Amino acid sequence: MTDQAERRTALRALLLHPMLTADGPYADDLLLVRRHREHLQRLCAEGLGYRLVVEPRVARLFKSGLGRDGSRPLRKRTTAGRGRPFEPRAYALLCLTLAALTRCPNQLLLDELVAQVRSAVADAGLAVDLDTVADRRALAAALGALLELGVLVERDGDLARWAEDGATQSLLDVRRERLRLLLSVGVSGAEGPGDLLDAGALPSAAGGARVVVRRALVESPVLLTEDLTADQVEWWSRNRHREAEWFRDHVGLELELRAEGALAVDPDETLTDVAFPGTGSSRHAALLVLERLVGEVRVAARDGAQTWAALPEGAVRRAVEAVAAEHGRGLRKAHADVDVLQADVVEVLTDAGLLRDGALHAASARYAPVTSYAEGLF
Repeated sequence: MTDQAERRTALRALLLHPMLTADGPYADDLLLVRRHREHLQRLCAEGLGYRLVVEPRVARLFKSGLGRDGSRPLRKRTTAGRGRPFEPRAYALLCLTLAALTRCPNQLLLDELVAQVRSAVADAGLAVDLDTVADRRALAAALGALLELGVLVERDGDLARWAEDGATQSLLDVRRERLRLLLSVGVSGAEGPGDLLDAGALPSAAGGARVVVRRALVESPVLLTEDLTADQVEWWSRNRHREAEWFRDHVGLELELRAEGALAVDPDETLTDVAFPGTGSSRHAALLVLERLVGEVRVAARDGAQTWAALPEGAVRRAVEAVAAEHGRGLRKAHADVDVLQADVVEVLTDAGLLRDGALHAASARYAPVTSYAEGLF
């Protein structure tokens, strides 16, 4: 593998998993990051406005995040599927757990950690009762996220059962070198959640339009010029072909340049947290529904090309019912309920950035299947 290929692989790993550890599933990627540390730190800082910290057993890329866009929530651990999104209580308990861990020893029992979290809850004045199953489930989701990040390591016990049985015990290790690398922005000057979100999302002054555009494409693959300022649109118009080369060389992404912006496509189909269409009943149904919605928009369109096209009233329901009637036997049993099917389809299309407030994005057209027939086949 050439140096350029190794650096591209390392950067892709960091973008997909911003914390790489020596004992985690991406240990080989960490070796590449360490080998090309100086190049990657410079590339991330100058090209994306991101800070990269590389230590012997961990590498942490401090990305900007999506700001006040809530389309990529943390999700609860599950043995199958994506898991349900964190609710506000789970986020609050995650933050309080991080605060509690700064005061804990390097190894402790679960009930000792819970006691520290209870103290933090009391100090924060939150109406949380960890003796109830609902609040234990929220804390269990927070602990699960820390286990996935390797900040906590379960040595013994059954943490997964604790949410349902508060008497369950577990022995935990605290990885302090990872704990101190979790927060991407300082909290001392923040007066509310919005301050933290904005502090993480604002581009560096030196990066300007370049940083805004590149961050938009690596964080969410659809770039809309309507979301950019006039200066940023002007920069993008002059540099978009050069940017396509930059993304191909450094990130391995192909940019589809469009009138309304750009779409970043990964030929390897790995650099994403949300695959579309993907596998599973919900995603298969969503693709079939999307085909029908694209057809309705094309019939109803009167104003020429546009980024978002309003769907006719009831279009989603009609499309879902048509898919259920035609393909219901191939969907999972729960999707026999059309309301459940519609909710899952809308969630998939919304997560993919193709459906928003009753409007369909222009990129949806690329997923509409085209049927072709080979001459002489019959």
